[in-house]
Amino acid sequence: MFYFRSFFILSLLLLPAAVRADIYRYIDGDGVVHFSNTQPDGKFELYLREAPRPPAQRVPSSRPGEEWISTYVDRYCRANHLPPALVHAIIKAESNGQRKAVSPKGARGIMQLMPFTSKRLNVSDPFDPIENIEGGIKYIKELLAEFEGNLAYVIAAYNAGPAAVKKYGGVPPYQETRQYVRRVLDLYRQYSAVE
Repeated sequence: MFYFRSFFILSLLLLPAAVRADIYRYIDGDGVVHFSNTQPDGKFELYLREAPRPPAQRVPSSRPGEEWISTYVDRYCRANHLPPALVHAIIKAESNGQRKAVSPKGARGIMQLMPFTSKRLNVSDPFDPIENIEGGIKYIKELLAEFEGNLAYVIAAYNAGPAAVKKYGGVPPYQETRQYVRRVLDLYRQYSAVE
């Protein structure tokens, strides 16, 4: 398992940071215009160059050199059909990207998993950012299914637990949870704008 993680992390670091989508054009002898996002041969000329995107603003790492965590979140979210901006927003609100964070209630790690949630999701080390992120994403997917995609309910359940959301038929009337939902939704909008 250690070797697989090391290989995966190394492969993420070696991938190019951005992909550009320039457009190439070729007009054949009959006047038909052909477009391509690659230059298949010398006949095609650059028609439109895509401006480079500004770097996405992500959750700050707890320590310098841990930018790979943000990249891993993006890739694992996409593999699980979740918007990375949602997970980044939850991480920012929960731990501010600090992988050794512990809440007064006992939640641990970058996504602040409670011990019983970690156990149920087979997260053996909640301070291992990869295990914690994978567990947190699985939990979000469960909540999305349970609350039929209602994002406010999912976020509230992540904070206060699904039982509280069911009990109140929506976002519980707890001040902490209501502020948490507003904060995560605001962060989600901000991060979605730069994806």
